[in-house]
Amino acid sequence: MTGSRTLAIFLDVDGTYADRGVVPEAHVQAVRSARRAGHRVLLCTGRPASMLPDPLLDAGFDGVVASAGAYVRLDGEVLADRRFPAGLAADVVRVLDEHGIAYLLETPEAVYGPVGLDDRLVVRGDAAPSEILDVLRMPGDLSDVEFAKISYFDAPLTLDALRDRLGPEVDVLPSSYADGGAHAGEIQLSRVHKAVGVETVVTHLGLTAADVVAVGDGHNDTEMLAYAGHAVAVEGAPPALLASADLLVPGPAGHGVALAFERLGLLDAASIPGRSS
Repeated sequence: MTGSRTLAIFLDVDGTYADRGVVPEAHVQAVRSARRAGHRVLLCTGRPASMLPDPLLDAGFDGVVASAGAYVRLDGEVLADRRFPAGLAADVVRVLDEHGIAYLLETPEAVYGPVGLDDRLVVRGDAAPSEILDVLRMPGDLSDVEFAKISYFDAPLTLDALRDRLGPEVDVLPSSYADGGAHAGEIQLSRVHKAVGVETVVTHLGLTAADVVAVGDGHNDTEMLAYAGHAVAVEGAPPALLASADLLVPGPAGHGVALAFERLGLLDAASIPGRSS
């Protein structure tokens, strides 16, 4: 389907490439095979780069688009590192503090939170809390933290109410890695989303949107799938993703990434049983 040209492939992490931080071996092998075939493969996640532990990266990737498009690294070079303007950052944090909301200020180097946040996370028992706790810093004074995105938990406000309270400069989306319903979410700059990060890579490589394969399952994948020439959604994805999808695959338990790569002809021929290069 995709022919012999080199494509740029972008994989969402939670619920797409991995399930609660665990990557199926079939996905690892699919990524390695696609790279042997000459394609560029990147993770494209709402997580900050600091929350991408070795097990998520072991397959080998050409780069990452992290913090929902704010941070882009390709072949070891940082192409983008977009963070909240200082005034807006202070306003958002003030609102979160006023409502007693637990939050993480996400940066490529670490994640930062108020003193005592570690105890709140442990009590909550969210998915893979060690991935947060291992890189969590609680310095007391957060005013100098320059962050790209915020994840929050235990909010007394709904997503819509918090979005209205924060204003149009930011967007508030459901959490991509915590099962907190309307009480957990992610706050990002309204002008920054995964497609912005994807386009940064595409432009750098001299490709076009037609050369992009994107695979995702969540609300923060909406713009990425709409942008991609080959859009793959995971079963059970939100309606906006399903509307953009050219292909529908199972989640990690059903090895959906590997299935998508095979159906799109992305795998190295030598890795497919019965075929040789």
